[in-house]
Amino acid sequence: MREPIAHGFADREEAGRALADLLRGADGPAPVVLGLPRGGVPVAAEVARALDAPLDAICVRKIGAPSNPEYGIGAVAEGGQPEIAPERVTMAGEGLEAAVQRARAELADLVLGVRDGRPPIDLHHRTAIIVDDGIATGATVRAAAHAARARGAERVVIAVPVAHPAALRALAGDADRIVAVLEPPDLGAVGLWYGDFAPVSERRVRELLDRGRSAPTTRTLRIGADDAELVGDLAVPEGAVGLVVFAHGSGSSRLSPRNRMVAEHLRAAGLGTLLLDLLTPAEAEDRSRVFDIALLARRLGGAIRWAAADPDARDLPLALFGASTGAGAALHLAADEPERVRAVVSRGGRPDLAGPALPRVRQPVLLIVGAEDRTVLDLNRAAQTALGGPSELVVVPGATHLFEEPGALEEVAETAARWLRARLA
Repeated sequence: MREPIAHGFADREEAGRALADLLRGADGPAPVVLGLPRGGVPVAAEVARALDAPLDAICVRKIGAPSNPEYGIGAVAEGGQPEIAPERVTMAGEGLEAAVQRARAELADLVLGVRDGRPPIDLHHRTAIIVDDGIATGATVRAAAHAARARGAERVVIAVPVAHPAALRALAGDADRIVAVLEPPDLGAVGLWYGDFAPVSERRVRELLDRGRSAPTTRTLRIGADDAELVGDLAVPEGAVGLVVFAHGSGSSRLSPRNRMVAEHLRAAGLGTLLLDLLTPAEAEDRSRVFDIALLARRLGGAIRWAAADPDARDLPLALFGASTGAGAALHLAADEPERVRAVVSRGGRPDLAGPALPRVRQPVLLIVGAEDRTVLDLNRAAQTALGGPSELVVVPGATHLFEEPGALEEVAETAARWLRARLA
C-alpha cells in the first residue's frame, strides 16, 4: 500500500483520475474495469479511459439486518452468492432469509435499471478491476470480487480512491491486488472525502457504460501548424457524423478535465473530437501569447488543414469548440474559413476577442455562459449582436465561469452535443 495523501477529491471524476495513475501498467491479462453502481461507475469510467480498457458494471446490494435494514450484515452481487459477515450472523436472527430475498429483489431492480438489456462483459481470461468510490467495511466490494472470480476472471484487483486501512487488511485474501489512493484511519463516512458527493442517477450510469463499451481509440498526434508542433488527441467513434476541434484558452491544455468530459459526451453523440494544445508549455506561461487571438487562430487553422488530410477525419464536417480565449480564436478562424468550419460553440468563452471578425462569421454559433458569470455574460451578449450569422445564447442557471456546480457541466455537454449533432449530421 502507498502512503496516504493528506487531502480528498473534488469529485468522483478527479478521484478516478488519481486512482488511474496508480493502476497504469497494472499486470494481468486484458483488463476490464467494473464499477459498482451507482457511485463507483463515474470513478471507474475515468480509470477505464486512462487504461484504454472496456467499462462495465458489477451490481451489488447490501443485505440489511432484519431488525434494522440500514445496518449491513452482508451483500449479494450479480453472478454471486449472498455473503454474510461471520461476525454479524448472530444479528440476523430468524429474518435472515427474508433479508436476503429483499436484497436479491433490490439487486434485480438495479441490474435492470443500469444494464438496460446489455449483457455483462465476459470475464474469462481477463483481469477484473473492481472500482467503487470508497470502502468503509468492504462487504460490497468483497461480494463483487467473489462474483467476478466466479464469472471466470483470471485476476481480480480491488481499486478505490479512499478506504479505511482495517477494511483493506480484511480484504487481503479476496483479491490479487488492492489499490487505494487514500487510507485515512479516521475515515468516517466516505462522502466526507469528496467536495461533490452528489447521488449518481441510473441514467448517468447507463450513459457512462454506453461510452465505456464503445469508446474509440484515442490517437495522440503531433501536428505542424504555423510555427509550432502541436500535440493533439484525436478520437473518432465508428459512424461519426462530424469532427469537433477544441480550442482551449487562458493557458489551458488538451488535458483540461472540463473539456475532456464535454468531449466524452460529444463522442457518445456520434461526434469525433480533436483536443489540442495551441501553445507549448513555455508559451502558456506568457500571458501575451494566451491573448494573441491571431496566433491561436493560425494554429487552429493548421490543425483543421491537417484534419482535412487525415484518413479518420478528412470526410467529416467540422465544427469548433472554444473555451475562454479559445472561443475568440475559433470565431476568428470561422470567419476566415467559411467552407471548412460548419459551426462554432463557445463555453464560458470570450467571443468578443474576435473583434472585427465577428460580422464575417456566417456559420451558426452557440454561446453557453453561466448565469453567475456576469461579466462574461455581458461580453457574450454584446458579441452576439455583432455576429453575421444565426446564433443562440444559452444561460445555465446558477453556474459560474467554470461550471463547477453539480450538474452544470453535464448540462453544457448535453446541450452542446444535441446542438452540434443537429448541425453536422
